[in-house]
Amino acid sequence: MDGSGDGEPPSGHQGRGGARTGPGGAAARGARLRAALLQGPPGPARARFWRSPLRGPWLTSVFGVVLLAGIAVVFTTGLLSYAAYNPDLAAVNDTTPDKGLLGFYLFDWPTSPYWLYRLTQGLHVTLGVVLVPVLLAKLWSVIPKLFTWPPVRSAAHALERISLLLLVGGAVFQFATGLLNVQLTYLFPGSFYPLHFYGAWVFISALVVHVALRMRVVVAALGRRRAGRAGEPPAAAHPSPGGSGTGLEATRPAPPTLSRRGALGLVGLGSLTLFAVTAGQSIGGPLRVTALLAPRGRGPGPGPNGFQVNKTTAAVGISASDIGPDWRLTVRGDGGERVFSRPELLEMAQFSAALPIACVEGWSTTDQQWSGIRLADLAALVDAAADDGRAPGVMVESVQQEGAFRAAALRANQVRDPRSLLALRVNGADLSADHGFPARVIVPANPGVHNTKWVERLTFGGLT
Repeated sequence: MDGSGDGEPPSGHQGRGGARTGPGGAAARGARLRAALLQGPPGPARARFWRSPLRGPWLTSVFGVVLLAGIAVVFTTGLLSYAAYNPDLAAVNDTTPDKGLLGFYLFDWPTSPYWLYRLTQGLHVTLGVVLVPVLLAKLWSVIPKLFTWPPVRSAAHALERISLLLLVGGAVFQFATGLLNVQLTYLFPGSFYPLHFYGAWVFISALVVHVALRMRVVVAALGRRRAGRAGEPPAAAHPSPGGSGTGLEATRPAPPTLSRRGALGLVGLGSLTLFAVTAGQSIGGPLRVTALLAPRGRGPGPGPNGFQVNKTTAAVGISASDIGPDWRLTVRGDGGERVFSRPELLEMAQFSAALPIACVEGWSTTDQQWSGIRLADLAALVDAAADDGRAPGVMVESVQQEGAFRAAALRANQVRDPRSLLALRVNGADLSADHGFPARVIVPANPGVHNTKWVERLTFGGLT
């Protein structure tokens, strides 16, 4: 007997069809399965999928620092823009009524300097547009991290992953809604204002967490560069598996076609190009004609009324009869109510003020010479006075019946400013219909939509 007849084959022998059997074969299969699970599914979850030799902590850190500085300015100017709407003044001003604690910082928006809103909103929009290439480059530099396998390794790693997803999603959402608003295009359901406002807080919260978790890595990466360990950060021809441990470097890099400084220069050129075709809408002057991406920011037309218009009479449904000879202005206050025709308003003392119009989309006009009646004088006609005996706030209502911003509330400090007018003329001529004829409000440092056009009623006092 050779012992090869009855009984099971020895452990590790091959059975029928060459299949490996026994404890050794099962262990091997289990080991291969565990290895496959750790390595991740084929595609972007595997490190070998990403082959660019440019990716690494240094380049990502540079993009991150630029974004961090720029976003700090964009976020701050965005908060200022929100404050300029005076959302805690009256319901008609508050586009985010459920803001709660997020409105902790709100303050009385000033009227001086008169170009304040033009500066802050122009900076907010222009810098936001200029940062788009930097944002895209930063997302490209860290995209392997989005496919990290396994998705979660620990509680700390889970927190970092959640903050990363909120950060990336929040950044894309904020920049997308902002750019669409500049183009007067609204693809998302709901109003732009609450979407952009709440989205900003989600994004900035995720950014704070991300910075806290990654700042040490950024400082270390930039510190190695300053220490001279790389004159120009190399294209990492043969990095070791895992690189610096950040998961950004390619484990099997392709031949470089661009240096990292070249990549920085390319991103910088993209930002400079966007600046050139955007900034003119708020800066004005010769650059205004280069504002190719600004629907309302390019060259004005001829004549005294030849400057930018946001809403036209046709767009908001105002007919010729609404603003014709039968139009009347009603002024209300503690002392009762008075009604004026336009000729009667023109007979009153007229004052002038050189003020721009600046809108949330980032575009603005140069200073226009407005003339009309001071709001404080109109308040005095109906004996409207606050507790201190000075002019109170006012609710301004338009002939416009439909659409947003048909009314706006102005604070007492805005009414009292001698440059705040019920304007009847501009640049020496009667207002055109699209610029608010028969009468419109113009207030220094005020968002354009709150400089109400086609005014039919002023109610002084009673604001909360």
